[in-house]
Amino acid sequence: MSRPFLPSYRLLLSLFLLTVLVSGCKVGQNYQRPSVPMPDQFSGRPAADTSSVALISWREFFRDTELQNLIGTALTNNFDLRIAIKRIEENQAYVRQTRYARLPAVNAQLAASTVTPSRNSLNGLSLENFIGTRHLEDYSANLSLTWEVDIWGRIRRQNEATLAQFLQTQEAAKAVRTSLVASVATGYFNILLLDAQLDVAKRNIALGDSIVRLIRFQKKSGDVTELAVQQAEAQRQAANLLRSQLEQELVIEQNGIRQLLGDWPGAIARNSRLTTYPVADTLLTGVPAQLLANRPDVRVSELNLVAANARAGVAEASLYPALTITGSSGLNSFQAGNWFALPNSLFYNLAAGLVQPVFGRRQLKTQLDVSRIQREVALIQFQQNLNAAVADVSNALVRNEKLQEQERIATSRAQTLQGAINNAKLLFKSGMATYLEVITAQSNALQAELILADIKRQRLGAMVEIYRSLGGGWR
Repeated sequence: MSRPFLPSYRLLLSLFLLTVLVSGCKVGQNYQRPSVPMPDQFSGRPAADTSSVALISWREFFRDTELQNLIGTALTNNFDLRIAIKRIEENQAYVRQTRYARLPAVNAQLAASTVTPSRNSLNGLSLENFIGTRHLEDYSANLSLTWEVDIWGRIRRQNEATLAQFLQTQEAAKAVRTSLVASVATGYFNILLLDAQLDVAKRNIALGDSIVRLIRFQKKSGDVTELAVQQAEAQRQAANLLRSQLEQELVIEQNGIRQLLGDWPGAIARNSRLTTYPVADTLLTGVPAQLLANRPDVRVSELNLVAANARAGVAEASLYPALTITGSSGLNSFQAGNWFALPNSLFYNLAAGLVQPVFGRRQLKTQLDVSRIQREVALIQFQQNLNAAVADVSNALVRNEKLQEQERIATSRAQTLQGAINNAKLLFKSGMATYLEVITAQSNALQAELILADIKRQRLGAMVEIYRSLGGGWR
């Protein structure tokens, strides 16, 4: 007959006190942000305060309503961002699991069995002689418990690593948002560039037509030959070829933005013009130390270091003894009628064990060595990403500064060459210039206008790059 359920309170009290005493222990290093030397200001910039455009939402930074609509749609429907959000949900489920990691595992079991041994077996003879039957039944209902007491903080360190991985997915999603905002804006400005260049090409086609008519008239007068007409025709055809190429690139660029929007290929609505689109000459950058909070990719690398530090703690805790408490309690009877007869059917057992690794072919020590090396690698990667972030901002700033100078030069050059076309036409009519000079002037003016439009687009791109490199776009 099973022993009545009379738990040993002394044993339970001893286990409880032991758990309280050792649960405060935790091996391994608590994470502290490493001291990484950083410059006080970005390269080539005067000392700045903490004001930064990275703290501005993308709706405030991009005031173009059509561009705002495109970015808003992309942040809702973009495939990469939707996948990143699902990664967050996946890791969030693991974080919820960590809340219960330090609690005991409890299992319920309900079982019934029947045995009829052979008459010639030892069990059969024993049943007949001592119980008077050849049929044996057993009924059991019980709860079993297994609990690893987190003496050295192994479970807590594992929970730290799981939480860091969850936060990494959040920061990774922010990085996708930042990149997506920059990509949509850059694509939109590329479309404005192609619109502007297409206008230039069409104007040059019209100009080419007038030059061809002028040279044909000169040919009729006997002032030029057919070669001059052919050269003018070739120049007009070059402008027409450029028109076709630009129209092709325009369709492809629009399809690219539609893909970022998670939509099918199609046109992109826009009313803005590249020549009138406002460009910020200066942008507030703050100080390099702010990148630790504003740049999602830097935060991802730091959280990777946090997780690596926690895993090193897990590996170190695995070298120490593990205390496991097991127990079970329930009802047991070999007759169905007595299964729930209390207290005679009650039973319980409680045990505690301490296991110390002795010889495991150096596996645990190797895991500790490897985890520490991985922590050092994560530290180097964190420093590397932080260095690259500072360089990104510095490069974007110098690009923006030099492009302002280049735009002034390119604007002056385009105006000069546009005047050269008019002068060449007048001189050609009066016989003081050759047809080659007229064609050359037209060709130079065409290239100058295309270059000017591209520099304006680069300035807009540099503005976007400063915003992105500072960590703007995810708010």
